[in-house]
Amino acid sequence: MQSINTKNAIVHFNSNVYSELNSYIKAEKPSKIFILVDTNTHDLCLPQFMANLEPGYIQTEVMEMPEGEDHKTIDICMGVWEAMSQYGADRKSLLINLGGGVVTDLGGFVASTYMRGITYINVPTSLLAMVDASVGGKTGVDLGVLKNQVGVISEGAMVLIDVSFLATLPQSQMVSGFAEMLKHGLITDKNYWYTLTHLEDLDISDLDQLIYDSVIIKNDIVTNDPTEKGFRKTLNFGHTLGHAIESYFLEYDEKTTLLHGEAIAIGMILESYISTKVAGLSIESLDEISKGILKTFSKITFNTEDYSHIMKLMKHDKKNSHGIIKFVLLESIGKAKIDCEVPNEIILEAFDYYKSL
Repeated sequence: MQSINTKNAIVHFNSNVYSELNSYIKAEKPSKIFILVDTNTHDLCLPQFMANLEPGYIQTEVMEMPEGEDHKTIDICMGVWEAMSQYGADRKSLLINLGGGVVTDLGGFVASTYMRGITYINVPTSLLAMVDASVGGKTGVDLGVLKNQVGVISEGAMVLIDVSFLATLPQSQMVSGFAEMLKHGLITDKNYWYTLTHLEDLDISDLDQLIYDSVIIKNDIVTNDPTEKGFRKTLNFGHTLGHAIESYFLEYDEKTTLLHGEAIAIGMILESYISTKVAGLSIESLDEISKGILKTFSKITFNTEDYSHIMKLMKHDKKNSHGIIKFVLLESIGKAKIDCEVPNEIILEAFDYYKSL
């Protein structure tokens, strides 16, 4: 599978992953190599990764963080920065982030800020990280329950996608990552959307190509708008409401915490409904989108009192400007529109629509 050139990095796949990594290390000769893992990838992925890392004179240190979104915090960053300092990391050190989106987001932020920036490489081990989180240079941590409020855009040297790591994932994590793939189809490619929503026609061996296609879509968008001044905002479709829902369910103990993709799936249905009122999406397309998403994602129950809390959290969305909430909406399947303003009553209607499904 051919490698993909991003603006400042390269994405390698499967058989090329370890030869490219070992060649890079030999050529660049980092002073030390640090590998960031979480408690899951330490046990399930690190042994395979280390077995493919050629032994050499370069000292390697493994740093382990707790697993889960609730540990994507500046406190964990402090611990990683301190560990790197104690182990003598300098500006020629290399940080390898081996894990899902939490590890690649946080690890990228750690590397981009340690000594004003050291080189890092992402090795995504979850479907979500392979198709979204690890590509494009967005790094950062959460601020309380508010998603990705602190961070920088800074690409690593490369992304290494070894699909065999997906065998370590529970089904729920595979489903979570699938939401971002569906999003890629909805905002840019109707044929890709159709393929993803008719997977009964495909064999599991097609997963490699589907992941590759998602990375191509995201990379094309990011390359043309690296700092999210325009079209890159389309990647946030489903996220204005989805992130607020994810934060709300994370904040309240009586709510069952949602995985990122589960919240984004809800957000995409809600924002598709809003698209019929604001952006011209047809009712037929809304029906197709809702049915396509609910093939994979279970409905979540909302109470009426939840709506106001979720809408308050939307005020922290990073697309907002001058206190005005900005949505990404769909004009049609495969065509997105940015910077849309939406009246509150239509947002409330969207929740009623979702409840009726």
